[in-house]
Amino acid sequence: MAKREIYEARAEALVQPILSEHGFELVDVEYVKEAGNWYLRAYIDKEGGITINDCETVSRAFSDELDKADFIEDAYILEVSSPGLTRPLKKEKDYERNLGKMVEFRLFQPVCGSREHQAELLSYTPTEITVLIEKKPVTVERTNLAMIRQAFVE
Repeated sequence: MAKREIYEARAEALVQPILSEHGFELVDVEYVKEAGNWYLRAYIDKEGGITINDCETVSRAFSDELDKADFIEDAYILEVSSPGLTRPLKKEKDYERNLGKMVEFRLFQPVCGSREHQAELLSYTPTEITVLIEKKPVTVERTNLAMIRQAFVE
């Protein structure tokens, strides 16, 4: 396991009890380097959406736990935020929440003549999704998904 993955897993284990206490859901944790700075980001959500006060509450408690555990060697910036409207579908509950909705996705290998699609998500399994493309159900291997997220259709 890479250092980044270890840090993300340990951070996830630290933040999960804080989120459970407040009735929040963990969407994702990422440890990334951008413009020369390391960032530890926790994306959180709840029914009805996350407020700035929710982020502040979690950030303070999470920061305290990270200081106690002190397992990240590098200097980093902690960010706690809502995942936003354009967040990618990563976990099974993300797919569940988007069943019957329009999703947009990019593929590594073309399907139905294109690498980019907007389609209704009909079903999913751990290994594939089924979407409605040109009024026909099409199955796509999840390993072929470069990106998938909820589509915003006007």
